[in-house]
This record gives sequence, C-alpha cells and structure tokens, in this order.
Amino acid sequence: MSGIAFSGSELSLSDEAVLVIGAGLGGLCLAQGLRKAGIPCAVFERDSSPEFRRQGYRLHIDSRGDGALRAVLPPHLHELFRATSGRPRPAAAIYDDQLTSQMDVAEPDPVNLNINRFTLRQILLEGFDNVHFGKEFVGYEQQHGSVLAHFADGSTARGRILVGADGVNSAVRRQYLPHARIIDTGLRQLYGKIPLTPQTRELFDPEMHAVFCMFGAPDKTVLGIAPVDYPEPVAEACARLAPTLRLRDREPYMTNALFTRKEFLPHSDAELRGLSGPALGELVLDRIKGWHPRIRAMVHSWVPEATFPVVIRTSVPIGPWEATNVTLLGDAIHAMSPAAAAGANTAMKDGAELAAALGSGEADAIGAYEHEMRDYGFAAVRTSAQMGHQYFGQDPLPTDAA
Repeated sequence: MSGIAFSGSELSLSDEAVLVIGAGLGGLCLAQGLRKAGIPCAVFERDSSPEFRRQGYRLHIDSRGDGALRAVLPPHLHELFRATSGRPRPAAAIYDDQLTSQMDVAEPDPVNLNINRFTLRQILLEGFDNVHFGKEFVGYEQQHGSVLAHFADGSTARGRILVGADGVNSAVRRQYLPHARIIDTGLRQLYGKIPLTPQTRELFDPEMHAVFCMFGAPDKTVLGIAPVDYPEPVAEACARLAPTLRLRDREPYMTNALFTRKEFLPHSDAELRGLSGPALGELVLDRIKGWHPRIRAMVHSWVPEATFPVVIRTSVPIGPWEATNVTLLGDAIHAMSPAAAAGANTAMKDGAELAAALGSGEADAIGAYEHEMRDYGFAAVRTSAQMGHQYFGQDPLPTDAA
C-alpha cells in the first residue's frame, strides 16, 4: 500500500495504519477487508514464510466463512476460492470401529465447502504485498493514541490500531488480556492425509465423501476423514480467474485425523513431536488395533512425511473488557476444539466484521466489534466444547466459564 516503507529499524506507516500481528486466515481476511476499504495496513508474521509450519490440511467452510470471503476479497478471488473448493455430501457420517453405519447427521448450513487450507491462504495473500515474514512480535506500547509494536529482531512499527491475530499462543492476548485462559482439552490429534488415487478411492464408499466422516470406538477414540476433491483442474481455474497466481496444491486427497485422549498414548507431547511420520502412523495403527481392516488400510495409506501431532486446546470464555486501540480476533481470543468445524469460519468472520467496523468510521468501532465478537465467538467455543465432549471425550469447559 502507498505510504508504507522501511526506515532503519522501524517500519514507517501512515498515521491511520492498522498493525495486524499474524498472517493466518483471520488476519489475512482482515487485511484484505482493510485494503478494500482503503485503510492502510501491514501484517507481521513470525514464521519465515507461508509454508514454514504445518497447520492442517482440509477446511470445512460454511456460510460464515464464505460470507466473510465474499465481503473482503475482490470478486475474481472469491470466485477462485469457490472454484477450488470441493462440494462434499452435506452431512456428517458416523460409523463404529467395525464400519457399521450409526447415523447420518445432515449439515444445517446451506453452504458446505471443503478446501485445502494452504490454497485458501495463498488466495488471501494474493494482491496484498504488505505481509512481513520473520517478524516475531514480543510486545507493544500504547502512546498518545498510537501503538508501537516491538519485534524480536529489535525493529518496531507504529500504527493507530494493533490487532492480535496471532493464534492460540497469542503474545498480544497475554499482554492485553492476561486473565484470559487457554486450557488443554485432554485430547490429542494425529493428523495425516491420503492421496486420492484410483487405488485409494476404493477404500471409501460414496457416502464417505461427506463434509466429515468419523469412525469411533466405545472409548471415544475417533478416526475422522474428509475429502479435498477439486471441481475443476486447479491450473485451469487459476488461468481463468487469476493468471498471475500459481497455487501450490492441486492433487485431491482425503484428510485423516485420529482423536484420542492423551492418557491413551504412550508418549508425552514432547516425545510425540519428536516422532517421525512413520512412527506416528504406527502409533495410530496401534490405537486402532482390532478395528475393521478397511479403516486400518486407510491409515496404512497415509503419506508418512505429512503426519504430525496436535495438542487440542480451548479458550475459556470471559466477560467484557474495556475497548482500546488494541483488539483480538480468531484463536487469539476464542480458540476452540475442531469438533464443530467452527474455528476457521469464526476467525474469518472476525476479520470481515472488524474490517467493516473500522471502515464505518464510527468512534466506537472496536468496542462495537468486540461486543458482537464475544457473543458469537464464545458461543462457538461452548458449542465446540460440548460436541468435543460428546464425540471425542474432550474435558468439559470449567464451570467458572463466563
């Protein structure tokens, strides 16, 4: 954007600039919305590049996420998002560990799309060149109506507003709302994916190409699957809608994830992080010993180098706080279990809602945004926790949750 240039150790911004800490889906949604509204903005991301860290594969996008993307993206990029999103069967299919169908739960939302997470992130980065990677945020100072952000490399940036979009481990939240808690749900997720080839497609019945499909044991250990299957070749969609964009991922796959209680695993979290992909695959196979052979064959088909563990955590809802020129969005304020598939959709809704509020020019724009965000964000946290407890054995939210 015009008016932004490096000067020594400080990034020089216009007086109206918004500093966004974190280049995840919510932060980029906000950045695109601010760009559309003509508000100067710069994004700072601690990772060295968009590809640096594995954060998951397929995302389920509902009307919240689709509406947010429609609001903030140029029309051709929203159309590209749609063109690279699969249309799964709009249901959650539930089976037991012997592949016996238990129930089929229809998805109530009219929008049901599955997209590769990195594909969506690439689309959100397109046309926005003020994302600065390798910038680890360490703290801020509020000075006479402005905010000075400090980074680990000694550099600083000054703007009118600072937004923490820096995820579940948010450094902005720790300083801004130190009483806001993030807790362990007791669940661990071992994440993998299966390339959808003519051979592996035979593992999945047509009914399994749903928004989400789960195979569960009596102890609530669950193997979940969901497809990313492109409606048209990705290169053709890019050539038609965004010729300058080269999307990295273009091969269809079935994402897989084992959800299990941490006490059911023979390793600590540090040990899990140190295991190789093949070792994690063997760990999953050990957890599903005795399950139907076709379910075990799914795990045998995982891409070893694409397997990694996740500690599932959640926010504990809190009451209102006084609005300032610092605010939060996404997992930085309302991290949640993936059980309701709401995290990404809620984060993108946050980004679009905050961009609209700031674009309105209202004096209490941040306060109005936070009032609404607390309601729908913490409602999503509670729903996700309830579903996580029901289906995966997640610990209930503490009774002192506001």
